[in-house]
Amino acid sequence: MGAIGLPSGSAIGARSAPLPGQHQAARALARQRLSVLLLLFVAVPPVLALRLGELALFDAAPAAATPATATTGERADIVDRNGVELARTFSAYAISVEPRRLASEPRALARRIAAILTDRSEDEIYAELTHRGSFRYIARRVLPAEAKRINDLGEPAIRLGREAERLYPNFSLGAHLIGYADNEGHGAYGVEKAFDARLTDPARRNDPLRLAVDVRVQQALDSELRAIVADQQAEGAAGVVLDVNSGEVVAMVSLPDFNPNAPGKDGQPAFNKASYGRYELGSTFKALTIASGLESGVIKSMQQRYDATRPMPMAGFVIHDDHPQNSWLTVPEVFIHSSNIGTARIALEVGRERQRAMLEAIGFMKPVEIELPELRNPQLPPLSNWGDLATMTISYGHGITVTPLHLASAYATLVNGGIYRPLTLLRRDGPPPAGRRVFSEKTSAEMRQLLRLTVTAGTGRKADAAGYRVGGKTGTAEKNENGRYVRGANVSTFAAAFPMDAPRYVVVTMIDNPRGSKATYGFRTAGMVIAPVVGRLVTRIGPLLGVTPDPARDLDTASLMPTPAAVVE
Repeated sequence: MGAIGLPSGSAIGARSAPLPGQHQAARALARQRLSVLLLLFVAVPPVLALRLGELALFDAAPAAATPATATTGERADIVDRNGVELARTFSAYAISVEPRRLASEPRALARRIAAILTDRSEDEIYAELTHRGSFRYIARRVLPAEAKRINDLGEPAIRLGREAERLYPNFSLGAHLIGYADNEGHGAYGVEKAFDARLTDPARRNDPLRLAVDVRVQQALDSELRAIVADQQAEGAAGVVLDVNSGEVVAMVSLPDFNPNAPGKDGQPAFNKASYGRYELGSTFKALTIASGLESGVIKSMQQRYDATRPMPMAGFVIHDDHPQNSWLTVPEVFIHSSNIGTARIALEVGRERQRAMLEAIGFMKPVEIELPELRNPQLPPLSNWGDLATMTISYGHGITVTPLHLASAYATLVNGGIYRPLTLLRRDGPPPAGRRVFSEKTSAEMRQLLRLTVTAGTGRKADAAGYRVGGKTGTAEKNENGRYVRGANVSTFAAAFPMDAPRYVVVTMIDNPRGSKATYGFRTAGMVIAPVVGRLVTRIGPLLGVTPDPARDLDTASLMPTPAAVVE
């Protein structure tokens, strides 16, 4: 049988001879491919090693058998009214260990880690490395540079995990107001707790929470109070700067304070004296008593006089004046001389029911209306024990405890035309809420005159600040703790507003148990200790708040004082 023939020149079944130059081209292509393969062989392993190292250093997580890493969740920033950062989230690392897998000698490793993490002792780290558990944290909130150095130790049982951590760039400044978030990413105190849902809302994490506080005013208030606490060797202090028309808290300080970046490092943070501390705030209450007398019609004229010729006996007690005038006093004289006797007589005419109604209207029967979670009820006598004696002693701030924030709110109502508005920690860009009327415009105007007179001619003279028309009232009271008076201890308070011809801000400052000093000639009273703080503070913060000093302007207070012939009864 013959073979099947194929066409001449067919490529099927046989390889044709290469064309001229084709062999050289093929060899060149082969060399190129080999070069690429060699390049990949050399380059890829280092790239993979770098990536694996990155993953090992920054994205490691405990094994499935170990507890899940607790992380601080992403939170929106907190800023002051001008956009200055008060709290923000940054990327940090958690250093953990699986003690059962430890390859290094624990004591030596603890020593090496302690040299890197200087805020933890060798013994603390050793305790974690030798713990019987399967997973322990050595440190949280570790910076990247420190994390890299620990990773370079080469211990396989040590794990590094990325965490979102909260940073408070101003440290203790505003700590009681801003608060802090815990290691699980939840607000634990202050604004962080009050607005936790808002700060953790994924839809608003790029939208900073803007507070009413002005960090410049906060710093001024903080430094003035810190200086007087040191001078007086006092137990602490509190202060509030408040916008009288909007109710915005522009600054709030409580001392002692803490570093919110490490809130538990020195024990539990001290409580917020401004919003949670309850104190008898003394004669600062006299402004409220006289306002209730004016509002009720009990006081018909500023020249109305009250007998302060001698101490006043009542229900087995005797009411004294700290600055006795031993004469009949007009209403302005009762106020500027801070007469307990004259104020008690006014309160007795006002009566218990109207006094209680006034205290309720200004918010003294409940925690202050503000977003902070750290709030307390005032302490007042039960109705069954609220007789004439209680009515009189409450009139000058004895037998009732409130927070400094309550007092600031009341003074804002007193000087802003008589309108009570809830306070707020948030910046209000629109019109303030309508509020409710407590005092008439007339009563508010008369009280502004009296408050100014107390600074120009009364117990508050050291609070005057040239050109700022400061008005206010001193208050010195025995320190009351858990219903008992602390022997030899007092609380000195000054409640002020400025400028009194058109009030814009209230300032309340309080010092807890001043001891007297060379600067105060040994005195511990509000007029000597805390009133000068307000004078210095107003001078510092006035320009920051857009209040221009004007020595040519002032209130007419001369008409309040009696003529010499009218002083004697």
